[in-house]
Amino acid sequence: MNPIETQWHQLKTHEIAGQMFDNEYDLAIAVMDGMKTRSQAGEYSLERFIFNCT
Repeated sequence: MNPIETQWHQLKTHEIAGQMFDNEYDLAIAVMDGMKTRSQAGEYSLERFIFNCT
């Protein structure tokens, strides 16, 4: 598995599990907040990532 797949699984299982989102923006904010939380807990840096919405 690609390393990001493990992180995505953990994010879905822990940070955003059981939440309902009204729209894609709210989901995107939850993902960004969850990744920030995971990076702080794991003591690794997190660089910004860009969502392309077309």
